[in-house]
Amino acid sequence: MSKEYLDVLIVGAGLSGVGAACHLAKACPTKSFAILEGRERMGGTWDLFRYPGIRSDSDMYTLGYNFKPWTNPKAIADGPSILSYIKETAKENNIDKHIRYGQKVKSANWSRKDALWTVLIEEQHTGKKKEITCNFFLSCAGYYSYESGFQPDFKGKNEFKGELIHPQAWPENFDYSDKKVVVIGSGATAVTIVPAMTDKAKHVTMLQRSPTYMMSLPEKDESLNKLREYLPEKWVYRFARTRNVALAIGTFQFSRRFPEKTKEFLLGQVKQQLGPNVDMKHFTPSYNPWDERLCAVTNGDLFKAIRNNKASIVTDHVKKFTETGIELQSGETLDADVIITATGLNVQMLGGIDIFVENKKFDITEKMLYKGVLIEDLPNLGLVFGYTNASWTLKSDLVSEFVCRLINKMDQVGMRQCIAQNYNAKVHHTSFLDMQSGYIQRAMDKVPQQGSRMPWKLYQNYAFDMAMLRLGKLDDRVVRFSSPGLNERLVTA
Repeated sequence: MSKEYLDVLIVGAGLSGVGAACHLAKACPTKSFAILEGRERMGGTWDLFRYPGIRSDSDMYTLGYNFKPWTNPKAIADGPSILSYIKETAKENNIDKHIRYGQKVKSANWSRKDALWTVLIEEQHTGKKKEITCNFFLSCAGYYSYESGFQPDFKGKNEFKGELIHPQAWPENFDYSDKKVVVIGSGATAVTIVPAMTDKAKHVTMLQRSPTYMMSLPEKDESLNKLREYLPEKWVYRFARTRNVALAIGTFQFSRRFPEKTKEFLLGQVKQQLGPNVDMKHFTPSYNPWDERLCAVTNGDLFKAIRNNKASIVTDHVKKFTETGIELQSGETLDADVIITATGLNVQMLGGIDIFVENKKFDITEKMLYKGVLIEDLPNLGLVFGYTNASWTLKSDLVSEFVCRLINKMDQVGMRQCIAQNYNAKVHHTSFLDMQSGYIQRAMDKVPQQGSRMPWKLYQNYAFDMAMLRLGKLDDRVVRFSSPGLNERLVTA
């Protein structure tokens, strides 16, 4: 029996996968494609995470797609609103009909003589395996495992008699009314959960090993909402997107050039929120701004919870769990009925898919990423990976557009495969991500690398990437187009 063939296979029906499919349907209308989703619902992160207060940590004018305006008055949106936006996008563009649920991709094997990927899929309900072939394989599976979050091996963890929960596995309808809650962590998840749980909890304590830079941001952009009364949604969205991108780039560059001034500003607004008696040791990181991602505090809700004595922050290390809570390295104890381990994610590239070339395992960690999209020496495979210093979708949109350009270029020149190869001896490998976050540091041996020079270097700059991915020529003598049985051929864009 012959295998099913599709021109393009997309892995993941989350924010990136739905967006990629929309770009593909518009830019490559003759191509057959499907989205393979291991779970039973679309939405990815925004369907998986159900913890209290789940929301974006980026404004929706830049986290939204470049082709679909965000019309909700909330600029910093809650998870259900983002999920509705993804579903609405899929339906409007007829992408929902291309999604195949419960299809877990196990491996993909590239054949040079056929210029085809053979993709092994396991049907989640039956356990049966099947194969599909495709010409181009696009991973929109994100960067972390959906199976479980990162759980440090805390001493005495099994001694604790209360509820121990990781946010990635939040129990449905969990009742924390009048309970003492300790949230371990200081990242975006912890900063979101702590104030959200003060609605019912007796008290919520955020236990952090070290502080994170925080900044209060309004949930709604009233100036933009006012503009909606006079201008079409598309105009308002385009203006907001352009303005916020410029602000994000400018803020990041200013932070890198003037870290002390940025630090002074960020800590100053915390003091303004909490008053002169605040102990700033809980809010003063040891690193410079943007060495780790900045945490948005929507409407200053965390600061309000602290001012109202509904929440508190403790900076210390866990010595061990006890029956009734946590003993700290300082000797102090924290009583708890519920402990939330907001301790991060388990990084996993390509959705954990095993990659082979001619049945030989291909190690992506030894390779560089070309323009943040193609893996060095690996044909016809694209990786969608967003920004770490800005909204994820800004980059994922550009990557999807670039992949469509490559696919159309192959048709234009009559070739079936494209591959990025490094011929410059002066390019050396460097770390993929220049951030100090714990989950990033744990992942260094699991991710591809970047190069020291263009086009292998990642600049984390939307304006630069837009020029390179959307407008840049393809004749850079790095990507080469060929077909089985024909000599390799260079082409111009």
